[in-house]
Amino acid sequence: MTQTQTRPSSKILFYTIAADIVLVLIFALSGRSSHSENLSVGGVLETAWPFLAALAVGWLVCRTWVQPLRVWPHGVCLWMITVAGGMALRILSGATAATPFVVVATLVLAVFLLGHRLIATRVTRGTKSP
Repeated sequence: MTQTQTRPSSKILFYTIAADIVLVLIFALSGRSSHSENLSVGGVLETAWPFLAALAVGWLVCRTWVQPLRVWPHGVCLWMITVAGGMALRILSGATAATPFVVVATLVLAVFLLGHRLIATRVTRGTKSP
């Protein structure tokens, strides 16, 4: 069975990219806030950059632009690369990655990166005319 795929609209693509970036920034901001760390733009970006870089790699590797709202396999692939790549870059840059941080980051990024896709999919399905 052949499934006809249509390209996502530019609005959907822009929304998904922007949401992914904003949610990774919120993840970094909330982490810094919960540890009473500096909440300056520089401080937040210092925490976020490894995950933002991994997110960008994930978009390329997973070809997320093909179906940006799809949770499986695009969203899951993107989430896994964002977490694993972000942790690797974090460690390579001299920061720590204690087990509790890895667990929390994995769970929060799953809720963020997969959750907004689930919600957006429900919303867009509800707005399409029959």
